[in-house]
Amino acid sequence: MVLSRSLVSAAVGLLASCSVANAVLSWNETEFFFVFGDSYTTDGYNISAGVNSPDPGYTSSNGPNWVEFLSGTYNQTALTTFDLASGGATIDAALVPPYLPTVLSVVDQVTQFNEYLAPKPYGAAWNSSNSLFAIFIGINDVGNSVGWTNITQFEFYGVLMDRLFTQVEDLYEAGARNFLFLTVPPTNRAPLFYEQGPAAAAQMGTDIANYNTQLTQSVRYFQATHTDVETVTVFDTQPIFNTLLDEAETFGFVNITGYCAAYENGTPTPTYQVEGCAPVSSYFWLNTLHPLFTIHNILAKAISTALSGYPATTIPT
Repeated sequence: MVLSRSLVSAAVGLLASCSVANAVLSWNETEFFFVFGDSYTTDGYNISAGVNSPDPGYTSSNGPNWVEFLSGTYNQTALTTFDLASGGATIDAALVPPYLPTVLSVVDQVTQFNEYLAPKPYGAAWNSSNSLFAIFIGINDVGNSVGWTNITQFEFYGVLMDRLFTQVEDLYEAGARNFLFLTVPPTNRAPLFYEQGPAAAAQMGTDIANYNTQLTQSVRYFQATHTDVETVTVFDTQPIFNTLLDEAETFGFVNITGYCAAYENGTPTPTYQVEGCAPVSSYFWLNTLHPLFTIHNILAKAISTALSGYPATTIPT
């Protein structure tokens, strides 16, 4: 099952929540897109190999992810994207260690930006008024620290926010004036936590909500103390994910609490099927934590709608 254009629009129209303030740069005017994040966001691009290095398209979604859909399907003008995200990333590895020491945290990603892209080399001659900076982080920060007993999670998230916004400040000092922040989706409903039982899933849901609250508050504080910032968008991923999960039958998903083990590391085609399982695209989750490209498609459509200044219930054709 590959979601049709009408189903994508219907999903976006059902519920998309975002907050946009001081919107000066619209999506159809954006020429450069800089993205920071984790496995939900990475496409395998390696800036250290050169600004013009090819995008290998390594994603966690068995197809395009939200960045690729946003840049290549829902872009309204020529767009150059630099996706610096790294699978497994946290905000700072010194605060929440990733699953491997080679994973690049947001701190590392911003360091790469400062080295390779802040100087505005050939191929990346961006400026403050034509560039959007997106940050989608926190899934692993919350998930990796959910069981820690030597901290109070809510207070620790304040530490994480302080660290995250030192990086946002670095981007601002380099000239960034347009920002997009994505909240953590309801990964408490992913198989990884669903399989641990209701109590574990509920605790994860509470921690995600606390993290997202602090993220939104931190964004607003940053905005209030940087009055020359042009566009600040907080896009809440929760309504999109929860609507699709709650209305799974409507959208044709055969399973929202598990996955087919034969598909968990990717498949040859987006409609691939093995005996005993539905086609891969009929599932919500590819594996224990990562949604399929169909969900990324809807997410990207909703983001483009928000960035274009349309109300959530008005879907441009």
